[in-house]
Amino acid sequence: MFNNRRRKTFEKKDEFDSKLLDLARVMRMTAGGRRFRFRAGVVVGDKKGKIGFGVAKGADVAQAVEKATRVAKRNIILVPTINETIPHQVEAKYGAAEVMLKPQAKGRGLVAGGTVRTICSLAGIRNISSKKIGRTSNKINNAKATISALKKLKYATTSTETKS
Repeated sequence: MFNNRRRKTFEKKDEFDSKLLDLARVMRMTAGGRRFRFRAGVVVGDKKGKIGFGVAKGADVAQAVEKATRVAKRNIILVPTINETIPHQVEAKYGAAEVMLKPQAKGRGLVAGGTVRTICSLAGIRNISSKKIGRTSNKINNAKATISALKKLKYATTSTETKS
């Protein structure tokens, strides 16, 4: 009646790619000495327009990365893209970090450095030009400025569409 075959277990494939952006050992002073923890900044994206960024601390590296990934998946935004680029130029500021993103023609590639390049590639933007205007090299602030710039994007409306 019942076969002794084992049931196939399917693990849920994660639809998001993740990239560790920043990892730092942070500490606080207590009466007993220094207490060390790890802070991780993680970017998650599906290369189809969804992107998220999360920062979290943990007792060890693995725990910090896991928590940051969970936070990033909670903070997912949808990025409007037209022909693998953004619809219009946009600037954003977060703390001392300031970022400018400009659309590029097809085939120009990802003209961006470091943090902005990672975020744009995970968002699925293949043609973009960016400039880090702020002087800070703080990866977390630069990532938050880039995410904030991507949040400001709006779909370009054509002249045939009418606003109601």
